[in-house]
Amino acid sequence: MNKLTIATRGSKLALWQSNHIKAVLEEQNPGLEVDLNIIVTTGDRIQDRGLSTIGGKGLFLKELEEAMMRGEAQIAVHSLKDVPTEMPDGLLLAAITEREDCRDALLSEKYSNINSLPKKAVVGTSSLRRRMQIEKLRPDLIIKDLRGNVDTRIRKLKEGEFDAIILASAGINRLSLLDAVKHVYPISLEEMIPSMGQGALGIESINDDEVLKIVARLEDEYSRIETTIERAFVDELDGGCQVPIGVNASVLEDGNISVKAILGLPDGTEVLSDSKITSKKDYKSVGRDMAQEFIAKGAKELLARAEAMMGNE
Repeated sequence: MNKLTIATRGSKLALWQSNHIKAVLEEQNPGLEVDLNIIVTTGDRIQDRGLSTIGGKGLFLKELEEAMMRGEAQIAVHSLKDVPTEMPDGLLLAAITEREDCRDALLSEKYSNINSLPKKAVVGTSSLRRRMQIEKLRPDLIIKDLRGNVDTRIRKLKEGEFDAIILASAGINRLSLLDAVKHVYPISLEEMIPSMGQGALGIESINDDEVLKIVARLEDEYSRIETTIERAFVDELDGGCQVPIGVNASVLEDGNISVKAILGLPDGTEVLSDSKITSKKDYKSVGRDMAQEFIAKGAKELLARAEAMMGNE
């Protein structure tokens, strides 16, 4: 194989991610030519409504997957946090790259962290998970929906529409935006648990031996272990991208794994959370086991209420 096509969205972050993988693949495989097929997705076109009301993050993937099915591309590069836990027939999650910073970040022109925000400060996020955890930490804040690409979101912050916004640290780092705003505060895992897969890139591929062999070299062992736990936890709860679930697994220096999880109502009034240290050898089962512990405490009912609450907005 001497040519490979990547299906990608046209946003700045999506293009950075796809060009990054293109450069790595061309370096790893001398003589391989990699090009990009840029596709405008439904999620990119509909900017005036919250993601949870129009079908969630899967909207960013569907058209890319259809392009691969039609033979117009062999792989797609995704932020793994946007990739549903079930893959369509004929496509595989072929590689998970080394993880960037998995934390969320608070961006503000005036305030240096969550605690310094004044009462009734307006915080922008389109994520029910972030909203739930901010509401739990600071019920006195006003949370407003924030859509658009990273540049648009930062512009809205700078224009004074929001006192602070929350984005993924990984995207800020990848786009070199640390200096774009006066204060960038990485939110600790004790304050806010990230989304499953946050900070890692997932390489989705057609089921072709030659393509899979090329893509396999992008795989990172620790990222696969951590995100397998996170994705299994969400899958066991039937928690798509539209419900407020945070889960993070981190391989520790001693080889054990720290797992933290939270879920609840978007307004933060009711949440379930837990954390544990587990052995690396159990990584394939721990996500589902932890989800079952949450289910025994009423997680499914709580998530059903969360979904109903969003449906009424």
